[in-house]
Amino acid sequence: MTAPIRTVPMTSAHAADVLRIYQHGIDEGNATFETAAPTWDVFDAGKMAEHRFVALAAAAPAVLGYVAVSAVSKRPCYAGVVELTVYVAPEARCRGVGNRLLSTLIASTEAAGIWTINAGIFPENTASLVLHERHGFRVLGRQQRIGKTAAGVWRDVVLLERRSPLVE
Repeated sequence: MTAPIRTVPMTSAHAADVLRIYQHGIDEGNATFETAAPTWDVFDAGKMAEHRFVALAAAAPAVLGYVAVSAVSKRPCYAGVVELTVYVAPEARCRGVGNRLLSTLIASTEAAGIWTINAGIFPENTASLVLHERHGFRVLGRQQRIGKTAAGVWRDVVLLERRSPLVE
């Protein structure tokens, strides 16, 4: 039986674990174009503090994964649109961590009046695509050869969005 998972707001106390999980996702090669996790100050400044969470095992303080959002624009007309990032530690995959994190994030953003969550996912990251679709995201399209990796390989990105049925 899988141990219970709880989500709590992300704080600087989680910084080392969050950045370690992010770096592992970078190293795997199917999560982001980034080549190195930023400092905590840079990460912290780029994410909306009220909509970022970590998943913890109920019996231990170790971070199993995290989810956070960034504003897509400073223009007032886009105040209800954010872009998400979600990462699960390798040792915590297939345990419902991603589901718990996305459920928590969706509840948080809807309560705050956010009407759209965007995501950009490499097409090879099928687990992430399935997770997002399970939570009501729909595929908008595929950006072909939108960016190059550090090794010079062009990559496509699948664009997804979740429009809240609760926020008008």
